[in-house]
Amino acid sequence: MSLKRIGILAGLAIAVLIAINLALHFGQIYHDRLPYDVNREFPPSKTFIPGEVYATTLAEIVDHELHSGFGWRPNDLFFWGPTLMADNNASRQIGIIMAVRETSRVFKDDLTKISSNEYDPNLVIADTDFRNDAGRWILPSPESKYADGVKHLRLYVAGLHANPQTSRPLNQRNVELITLFEAWTDLLGDAHAMLYMAKNPDGSRVHAWQDDDYFYHAQGYADVIYYMLIAVRREYHQTQAVKPVIEQLMDETLTPLQRAATMKPLIVLDGSETGIFANHRHNLDAYISEARQKMYSIREELER
Repeated sequence: MSLKRIGILAGLAIAVLIAINLALHFGQIYHDRLPYDVNREFPPSKTFIPGEVYATTLAEIVDHELHSGFGWRPNDLFFWGPTLMADNNASRQIGIIMAVRETSRVFKDDLTKISSNEYDPNLVIADTDFRNDAGRWILPSPESKYADGVKHLRLYVAGLHANPQTSRPLNQRNVELITLFEAWTDLLGDAHAMLYMAKNPDGSRVHAWQDDDYFYHAQGYADVIYYMLIAVRREYHQTQAVKPVIEQLMDETLTPLQRAATMKPLIVLDGSETGIFANHRHNLDAYISEARQKMYSIREELER
């Protein structure tokens, strides 16, 4: 094979690689915006049953990851999953499902249950489904279990509208809402640690090719918390009417969360604080830390 032909083939290969990465980059930007608007689906003029907004939003988040773009990525084959090419969305989805698990757990254990009351059966199944191994390929696949979790969240909503009611409504008490914000601040604390750590848990140095894994994992947390906070803002409108400062703090929390959930650099860089290149992990952490601090303030107001 002539050098000219080798050069042409190499150029084509590079062009294809660049095209694939650009397609993944812009496709991810589109995918990162959930095509579901809580305020449009549940406007102030529309009455709803407590728990309906929360469960519907949580179901929409998971359903979006399963059925838009390229679907669930963490269990894909190595060249199209969490280790190569499309690893950004795979890492982001790991963060998303971890945040979904915590948000679902508090919904089942605290927001719909008081003292010795029984658990809501649909929420028990959904919570169990979401805890399936995200990287498992089959027996069972995460896609099937997560889809079943979405189904049971929607069955929960249907039960709220049944006559007689078969689902346990959200109790709308501040004391349980504090538990949810505790879970979310813990997640954002984990995100902060990932975005600043210089060594992996095994003690090895964080390499340049690992920066994006931690970046998108942390971003997955912010994505879930952003949309669920909008749902919580709607569910607890009575609390905000009594304490307007909570509504203001929630609005101020949504702004950095939205920015954190949608940041999409072409390449995640790990520049030094005084260098000419960005440090995208630290840039993301600025929004994560701001949201976390606002949530601490919300918790303080709820406790008063």
